[in-house]
Amino acid sequence: MLHYKILPVTEFQQNCSLVWCDQTNLAALIDPGGDIEVLLGAVAKQDVTLQQILVTHGHIDHVGAVATLAETHDLPIYGPDKADLFWIEQIAVQSQMFNLPMARSFTPNKWLHEGDSVMVGQESLSCLHCPGHTPGHIVFFHQGQRLAFVGDVLFKGSIGRTDFPQGDHQALITAIKTKLLPLGDDITFIPGHGPPSTFGVERLTNPFLTP
Repeated sequence: MLHYKILPVTEFQQNCSLVWCDQTNLAALIDPGGDIEVLLGAVAKQDVTLQQILVTHGHIDHVGAVATLAETHDLPIYGPDKADLFWIEQIAVQSQMFNLPMARSFTPNKWLHEGDSVMVGQESLSCLHCPGHTPGHIVFFHQGQRLAFVGDVLFKGSIGRTDFPQGDHQALITAIKTKLLPLGDDITFIPGHGPPSTFGVERLTNPFLTP
């Protein structure tokens, strides 16, 4: 079974997710945006072995701690899609722009694409390419537990911003409606910011998705 704990980090209260397999105690951090001591404290508290870093997209509040964690703990980095290279190359600039601690760019061990999967212990997460907020945004989906980690694609009552460089509002709406909602109304999703919700609730009530 896949377990998770939501760890809000940075001044933007970005939801980094610590996920782990209860059969192996192997774990991953999804979008470690900063506050490394908080993240490592949670890993220690759960008594799991951190195995890898998973990245949904290249915005600083989601990747600010990636390079340091990868280097200090010898962790491989998976994701996002290579279309987000532009954002990853601009991490230092993003740090200055948003007045966050200086962060460094990184090169993933593997860029992820639609149809890929990553393993956390014995648990498999499917990868969905959902562009719009950024061009290379990846969503991680656990079929068995009907659970999705959607980054900044979808929020409770809202959607990701598309006014940043390379954003595309129509592409974002299309990705939500053609890739996420068809997975089922019962899917619980963990957004990049704010509380979890379900695809069914958002399909019926989210003003960006209703006629």
